[in-house]
Amino acid sequence: MSIGYSRPGAFRGWDRFDYLLMLASLCLVGFGLVLIHSGSVNAYSGPVASFSNPVAKQTLFAVVSIGAMLLVSKLDYHYLTHYAWVLYGLAILSLLAILVIGQTAYGSTRWFDLGPIQVQPSEFAKLATVLTLARFFSEHGGDARDLRALVLSLLIVIPPAGLVFIEPDLGTSIVFGAIWIGVVLVAGVSRGHLMVLGAACIAIAPFAWTFAVADYQVERISVLVDPYEDQGGLGAGYNNIQAEIAVGSGQLLGKGITNGEQTQFGYLKVPTKDFIFSVLGEETGFAGAMVLFSLFILLLWRGIRAAQIAGDTAGQLVAVGIVLLILTQTFINVAVNLGLFPVTGIPLPFVSQGGSSLMSMFISLGILQSIIMRHRAYRQT
Repeated sequence: MSIGYSRPGAFRGWDRFDYLLMLASLCLVGFGLVLIHSGSVNAYSGPVASFSNPVAKQTLFAVVSIGAMLLVSKLDYHYLTHYAWVLYGLAILSLLAILVIGQTAYGSTRWFDLGPIQVQPSEFAKLATVLTLARFFSEHGGDARDLRALVLSLLIVIPPAGLVFIEPDLGTSIVFGAIWIGVVLVAGVSRGHLMVLGAACIAIAPFAWTFAVADYQVERISVLVDPYEDQGGLGAGYNNIQAEIAVGSGQLLGKGITNGEQTQFGYLKVPTKDFIFSVLGEETGFAGAMVLFSLFILLLWRGIRAAQIAGDTAGQLVAVGIVLLILTQTFINVAVNLGLFPVTGIPLPFVSQGGSSLMSMFISLGILQSIIMRHRAYRQT
């Protein structure tokens, strides 16, 4: 298969590098480091330069991840789509392995314990699935109107989504579904076919709820209606209640960094990860949340621009998949903190503490940069 890796003028340096995209991501990381410091200041009392320090650890991950982004941006993204099935296969194997030898925490088995670091393969499996869907549709003329192609594309998403659901990780499995929907919509799916598949999902939903959804997941969903119903708010609804109190108490300008009672007195669980938006809401208030949302809007706008100017179908679909990946994770994390979605463990992209999430996000941005920097070389005529 010829994919034109060595076209003359395909890569001419950094003249088309999207610095606004990079600036938005760096500001989000900086925002996250401040919030991680506030969320861990009372839990960690060791040396500042230690790898055990959450801020120092996240800073190191950020430096490595930014380096990975720059390296990937210099790589023609067609190399990645060319080997997409290999990356997809490795992702499936890692998700199978995690169920056997993975580390269990908070009721889920999601991580490989590698001593000083933990690796969460589902973060990279999402990106591998985006690349594979783009490869699949680019080989089918970029068209999802054919029912056979639509079903086959769904079969690409089901294995990783299903394995992640088994961990269990409901939020990440929803992210896989959102990626698929976004990609097939851009690929021109027939509305009738999509309605048929939607009806089939609705028909299957009661059986999935009865036999596939774990009891604790049912409990997390039920507490959205009344978080105080379970043991007066001390049971499954505890996290929802504390997060809502934290966000609501921040009001317009917040209480100041390291001054939030919910955060500093330990009422918020995992404040540097799942509930970092609650730390932001309590300590920087509505104003801080608006700054954060503005940065995400800028980031996603530049991602959408990458999809618009992409020179070929593969680039366009990869960019769309990455935008949906970031958007869906952001929406779910914020919705969890506002009590609008069950607690799932989805990190806030670029902000929450976690090396796997940060690395996968910056690799995704590197791919977007590669698409932007080469869009003229692959422009279809």
